[in-house]
Amino acid sequence: MKRAEMRARLERRSEPWDLAIVGGGATGLGVAVDAAARGYSVALFEGVDFGKGTSSRSTKLVHGGVRYLRQGNIPLVMDALRERGILRRNAPHLVHDLPFVVPNYDWWEAPFYGIGLKVYDALAGRYGFGASKLLSKAETVERLPTIETEGLRGGVVYHDGQFDDARLLVHLARTAVGQGAVLVNHAPVTGLLRDDAGVIAGVRVRDSEAGDELEVEARVVVNATGPFADGVRRLDDPEARGMIRPSQGIHLVLDRRFLPGDSAIMVPDTDDGRVLFAVPWHDRVIVGTTDTPVDDVSLEPVPLADEVAFVLEHAARYLVDDPGPDDVLSTFAGLRPLVGSDDADDTASLSRDHTLQISPSGLVTITGGKWTTYRKMAEDTVDHAAVLAGLEPVPCPTKELQIHGYHPAADRFGSLAVYGADAPELQALAAGDPALAEPLHPRLPALRAEVVWAAREEMARTVDDVLARRTRSLLLDARAAIEVAPDVAALLARELGRDENWEERQVASFTALAKGYLVT
Repeated sequence: MKRAEMRARLERRSEPWDLAIVGGGATGLGVAVDAAARGYSVALFEGVDFGKGTSSRSTKLVHGGVRYLRQGNIPLVMDALRERGILRRNAPHLVHDLPFVVPNYDWWEAPFYGIGLKVYDALAGRYGFGASKLLSKAETVERLPTIETEGLRGGVVYHDGQFDDARLLVHLARTAVGQGAVLVNHAPVTGLLRDDAGVIAGVRVRDSEAGDELEVEARVVVNATGPFADGVRRLDDPEARGMIRPSQGIHLVLDRRFLPGDSAIMVPDTDDGRVLFAVPWHDRVIVGTTDTPVDDVSLEPVPLADEVAFVLEHAARYLVDDPGPDDVLSTFAGLRPLVGSDDADDTASLSRDHTLQISPSGLVTITGGKWTTYRKMAEDTVDHAAVLAGLEPVPCPTKELQIHGYHPAADRFGSLAVYGADAPELQALAAGDPALAEPLHPRLPALRAEVVWAAREEMARTVDDVLARRTRSLLLDARAAIEVAPDVAALLARELGRDENWEERQVASFTALAKGYLVT
């Protein structure tokens, strides 16, 4: 996956692509994998970096959605549970089972949640991750050693999936390239091409690195830009009515001492009606999330002070050691691309089902949905896009398609497990240069070799690409990420042929960005 090669393939092609995809998040890359695996020609353009927006800012869960079950949205839960199982089967190096405990403090909670989670198990069917069961108080404390015990009666344990969202995105990108797709990041789409009848016939793209623009013809254009979908729709029709109701969710990252052990906490009913999770992840604990309606969409949404206070307050209710602002290693926010009308009461009530829209001029927009169902969203999108473009019908093959890096026993690679089958090559890279075998920072798990690998094999172009998404360092410890930024810039400059001025600009830019991840 070399950016120069991708750009060259774009320039060499004289025929229109079957599909041009705008957006390199979960949905866009899912569409690219699906379409390329069917044999269609695919070109995808991401304005900044793969997963720069919402898709790298999730709660890191591949789940059916317990709260959607309570809302009565059975079809969404069933779809998500089935897709959860398919994803674990196709990417076992990135998706694994995680037990969740619902602590019970009132007499009615055990039977109420116990029955509900048995229904959750039943809906999963053969795609289940494990059976739920009631826990005594002692068993609950054994699984959650730091849980608040005053008034604790017991708990219910159930099973869901966990993953690394940005790492999965990179592996989806490499899967798409392996199937023949062309992907270019740092290449925003600035306009849409039309034929003589006014039908959309391609995209106009600006290459942020080269500084030039190119026109890419395509039989159909897919808008998969999540919260930014309305902006692309208005390139087609400036008067298009907005369909996105963005909602912000934040997460706080804490030291592992706040939740040791191998189980997560799920609180089914917070003050704002959302579910609260405390989840062990990469030797940290992620606590979240909120559901705050916002008016504007941003690539770098900033957690609000009252959101941070809300999450800390709820975490303190359930943890013996109450976390405070000084305990937060990093905080990040993401925007949900919810679809709804202006008269919806609140974003928490809006459906998480996906929406597929085709404009009169032929722009295909896919939005809404959730990470877990990205594959099904992509299948639906390609089915419709192929008909619209007059392509030869081909059945969807992605239910059985292994994702790049597939390895059934990746845990043997330790901290490099998320690379799956690529891990031995990365280990060899580190072994060939002792300096690359060193950790980036004492408080971060990433090796210097991972920076080099990201530049050579995963199309990382900036310090932000490396520290926020290829290694997750920014999310694990924002201060440590700021401290190591000059070292990462130097490694990248050597790989990409950049000068010292570029390094200085990169460090300054990343430092300014990373300060938004600190609780001050």
